[in-house]
Formats: sequence, structure tokens, C-alpha cells
Amino acid sequence: MRGLVLRAPPRLPGGVHFAWAVLALVFVALLATAAVRATPSILIVPLEQAFGWSPATVSLAISFNLVLYGLLGPFAAALMQRYGIRRTALGALVVIDVAVAASALMSAPWQFVLCWGFGVGTGCGVVALVFGATVVNRWFTARRGLAIGIVTAASATGQLIFLPTLAALAQHVNWRAPVLVVAAAIALVVPLILFLLPEHPEDLGLTSLGGTGERAAPPPAGNPLAKAFSVLARSVKTGDFWLLFGSFFICGASANGLVGTHLIPYCFDNGIPEVKAAGLLAGMGAFNIVGTTLSGWLSDRYDNRVLLMMYYGLRGLSLIYLPHSDFSFYTLSIFALFYGLDWIATVPPTLRLITDRFGKADAPVIFGWTFAGHQIGAGSVALLAGALRTDLGNYAVPFMISGTLCLAAAVFVLWIGAARRPGAAAAAA
Repeated sequence: MRGLVLRAPPRLPGGVHFAWAVLALVFVALLATAAVRATPSILIVPLEQAFGWSPATVSLAISFNLVLYGLLGPFAAALMQRYGIRRTALGALVVIDVAVAASALMSAPWQFVLCWGFGVGTGCGVVALVFGATVVNRWFTARRGLAIGIVTAASATGQLIFLPTLAALAQHVNWRAPVLVVAAAIALVVPLILFLLPEHPEDLGLTSLGGTGERAAPPPAGNPLAKAFSVLARSVKTGDFWLLFGSFFICGASANGLVGTHLIPYCFDNGIPEVKAAGLLAGMGAFNIVGTTLSGWLSDRYDNRVLLMMYYGLRGLSLIYLPHSDFSFYTLSIFALFYGLDWIATVPPTLRLITDRFGKADAPVIFGWTFAGHQIGAGSVALLAGALRTDLGNYAVPFMISGTLCLAAAVFVLWIGAARRPGAAAAAA
């Protein structure tokens, strides 16, 4: 209940702040939704074998999923501010579970688009990184970069834990088996969020980690949709918003839109069995746990623009390298190491730049709009790569395109905040 203050604030062993327990709960929720979002990539080949659906047909549903996943972010942030994190997240998890479970009965492409494109895309769009960013901004004043790095790493951990198992189920049982497993995983998360997730630190008689005791602002009045668009109207007048939006568009185009969706069938085209390819993607997830958590730690200490330049540059070189490799164990291990370390390491410095530039109050909504750009890029390239694979017979061209875009992003991210730096106006004159 909002406003409830316990007589004895909850304490963790060793004097650890309760914010870390809340972060662990959010991590588990994002872990389960990561398993859902990873599932379509291992369904491309089984659905082609079971129903004769082409990669382009399956990619259409994945594209809708990715775009909705991003477009709902700013509205999800506004809904959480207006109606509460717990209530909003619960509704989204129920939508995901119903859509995933219903897809086990599908037999036509439109049903796949409806369940995995619209149903899963809508639910995951609410319980996404915006969800994690909103919780972190409420519970962390200090260590905020590290906290967002940890919840961001949940996406990679979900792939690490679930992808090989889901791929093995699809190969040795049928395509419905992994679908039912992820539906069960989401069902287990629902009661955890319902009974254990608090709204604000002061509801438990606490302050945020590193906070000075300020109380949270009351829920904003008015329509959450209007709130999301009013924040957008203010932010689009700045060049920094477009630099952040554009860089995150490229991030999505080169991450879950390309590698997260098409790496497994790309490896399959080159003679690598689906389960082994899923193991490669899981290994990249392991590297990314380290890379993203470290990125959060670094974003609290160093220039976030320089960090983004390094991440995009490394990612671009990795993507350009892969089509020229021989897909041996050695060359794929090199790709998995260098790409995996910065797969979604871009999130902590991006959120940090948004919070520093636009303020703590508007940051979750603006991050939601920026994340919408991420998923528009992801959905566009997921569809483009599937179409190019169908027409050209290989994935080399989309990997080269995405790698080139990353190298461009490595340059223009250095201009974020340029107009606000000391001496910028004088230099411009």
C-alpha cells in the first residue's frame, strides 16, 4: 500500500541496503522475460521444418515483437509513475503468459504474429529495461550505474540459462516444448512481483541507497499517455535527444534485431547444429554479464561518451569480422568474446547520460523513448535480415551493414552534451 511505513525497516545481513534485495527481484523478473524474448530465435528453424514457414515469415512476427517492445517503453514508464510499478508489471506479465501459452496451439503464420508479435511484444514492452531503469532511479542515488548494469545483464543471463535448454527441447522434442517452458517460467514470477515488490523506499521506512531522505514525488496527475508525449515534446527540441535516440537505434539494429534474432540460423546455414549455435549465443551472454556489469561500474567513474565510443567501435569491428570468418570454433570464439563483452554494455552509460542531461524525474520516460528507437532499429533489421536471407541465401550483407552503422555511432556519440560543455558556445562562435 502506498504510504505505508513499517515500524522496523527491513534489514539484510551485514547491514546491506534493502535496495539490493529489490534489485535482485527485478533481476529475476527480467531474467524470465529474457527467456521469452530469446525463444523466437530458436523457433525459426523448427517452424520452417514443421510448417514450411520461410525465415522472412517468421521474422515478420519477430519484427512486430521488437518494435512494440520498444514503442511501449515511454508509456510503460508513465503508467508506472501514475499507477505504480507493481500493478503495471503484473498486468504485463499476465499478458505475456497468456500469449506464450496460447501460441502452443498455433498452426498458421497469423497466429504466430498475433501471439509472439503483438501479445509478447506488448507485455515485454512494459516489463523491459524501462522497468529496471524506473526501479533503479527510485531505489539508488549512489551506485546507480552499477545497479542498471546488473539489471541490464539479466537479459544476457536469461539467454545463458535458457537458450541451450530451449534449443535442445526444440530439436529433440518439438517446437512446442520450449514455448511451454517459458510460459511456466513467467507464471512463477507473477506471485513474486505480487507479494514482494515494494513501490518506494519510504513505503518501508527507508531512503534510497545514498539518498538524503527526500520523499518521492506524488504520482503525477493526468493521463499517462499525455505525460509521455509532453516529455517527448520537450526533449525532441534538443540535439542530445536525437544523438541518444540515433545511437540506440543502431544499438538495437546490431544487437537483438540482428545477432539476437539471426545468429542461430546464420550458424545453421554454415553447418553448425542449432543446439551448438544456441550454446554460442549463451556463451556471448556469459561474456556480456561481465561486460555490462563492468560497464555500469565504469559509467559511475568515467566519461560515458568515451565509453559508448569504445563499445560501438568494438561491436562494429566484430560484426564486420564475422562474415569473413570460416565459422570454426576458434573464429566464433573470438567473435563471441569481443561482441559478447559489449552486447548491451551500452545501456548503463546511455541511461547515465539521459539522467544527467534531462533530470531524474523525466529520465525514465525519455529512456523509454530512446529505447523505442533501439527497438525500431531492432525490428527493422530483424525484418531486413530475414528478407535478405530469403533473397540472397545468406546473412553476410545485413551483418556488414550493421557493423558499418556501429562504426558511425562510435563517432557521433562523442557529440552528446557538446552544447553544454564549458567553452562550447565560445568555440561555436
